[in-house]
Amino acid sequence: MKFSIKLVLSTMIVLALALGFSGFYFVNYVFETSLDREVGQALDESSILSFAFETAALNVPLKYSVLPDSVVEEIASKLEMGGQGGGRLLRIADEEKNILYTSSGFTSDEGLLPQTDLHTKSYRVIRAQDGFYVHTCVAINTLNRILYLETMKDVTGVFTERALGFSLYRKVTVVILLTGIVIMLFIASLLTKPIRLLTKATRKMAAGDYTYRARQVSRDELGQLTGDFNRMANALEENICKLEEEIEAREEFMGAFAHELKTPLTAIIGYADMLRSHKLDEEKSIMSANYIYTEGKRLEAMSFRLLDIIVAKQDEARLMDVPVGELFAYLREMFAEKKEMDIRFVYEEAVVQMEANLIKTVLVNLIDNACKASECSAASKADSTGVVEVTGERVDGGYRIAVRDYGIGIPEEEQAKIVKAFYMVDKSRARSKNGAGLGLALCVEILKIHRSRLQIESKEGEGSCFSFILAL
Repeated sequence: MKFSIKLVLSTMIVLALALGFSGFYFVNYVFETSLDREVGQALDESSILSFAFETAALNVPLKYSVLPDSVVEEIASKLEMGGQGGGRLLRIADEEKNILYTSSGFTSDEGLLPQTDLHTKSYRVIRAQDGFYVHTCVAINTLNRILYLETMKDVTGVFTERALGFSLYRKVTVVILLTGIVIMLFIASLLTKPIRLLTKATRKMAAGDYTYRARQVSRDELGQLTGDFNRMANALEENICKLEEEIEAREEFMGAFAHELKTPLTAIIGYADMLRSHKLDEEKSIMSANYIYTEGKRLEAMSFRLLDIIVAKQDEARLMDVPVGELFAYLREMFAEKKEMDIRFVYEEAVVQMEANLIKTVLVNLIDNACKASECSAASKADSTGVVEVTGERVDGGYRIAVRDYGIGIPEEEQAKIVKAFYMVDKSRARSKNGAGLGLALCVEILKIHRSRLQIESKEGEGSCFSFILAL
């Protein structure tokens, strides 16, 4: 059962109970008030009749010392005919409570007589065949006789009004409930609209549409729930996108890895088979061995780089305070023999938090790539040397180290891809330099564990600048 239907039903049950009890109490209160009023009038009328009887008895001639029964009947007949419309119902009994006079239509039994004495009045509400009556009984002491006067007052109208009141209230209750159902269905539809939108959103997402979002239509708790759901959906979509990217990158990595393995292995196997199956002269033998050695070294370098990347991803950097001068002194010594390149080191003294060996690996890779890019540019321009600048300076947030070259540059559409493993802008040039496209991928992983990232600025034909920031 839908939540909106449950809400409507529960509300209608509470409303029906409330209307039922309140209606019963209200109608019954009006009935009891009216009945009490009629009983009071009946008792007052009984008192008036008893007074009238006593007055009439006092007018009897003095020849009677005791009021005879015939006179009692005569007075009772006159009292019966003296009411409005001439239709009073009364009954008179003597001292022994034997009936002396009864009006036509007086149908009550004698059950009230035993309860009445000279000092009490009694009454009861009875139901006769033709309606309801207030039956009263009062004692009369006149002319040395004690008589009992009983009256019956028709109160059927009060009971009829109660029945009509209950009937009318039932009809009003039904109308109110039907109207309430319509109104509550509308209200429940409005209240549960956020739930329906959330349900639709969950079904869409379960079907694979992770871009769908629930529309927020209120500012209450359900509106907050919708907002939280959308934020959860955003996080879920981001994670799924990351997983898809990782899967795609993994597939690209495996394809590139297989391709990079196939090329050197094909050369190694081919030249090894040539040496094994043919008798070659010394020059061809040396050439074949040189190809085998070169491709073997490339495989070795690639395996070491892959191992470094795996270790960098799983390891945590143990940062230490290292003077920048020591780092630049190592780099100057490392590239001192590279006479064909003009490598310039300019830095500002500072103490930086780093793991020195890992940052040295990053800078060696960046400088090596800059030298290769400068060599290609120098070759295409017939220049004798290329310039590589390695700088270090304090900036807001840390210490920035940059490696700039004025080489061939990187096309803008390639700049986001070059940090992926095995990706090379110019594969033939990279292989001629024994490259495998793993250097920048290793740099990115090392900088991640230093809570930094590699920034790339490059323009094709004008050069590139690779930089990163470390904490002081």
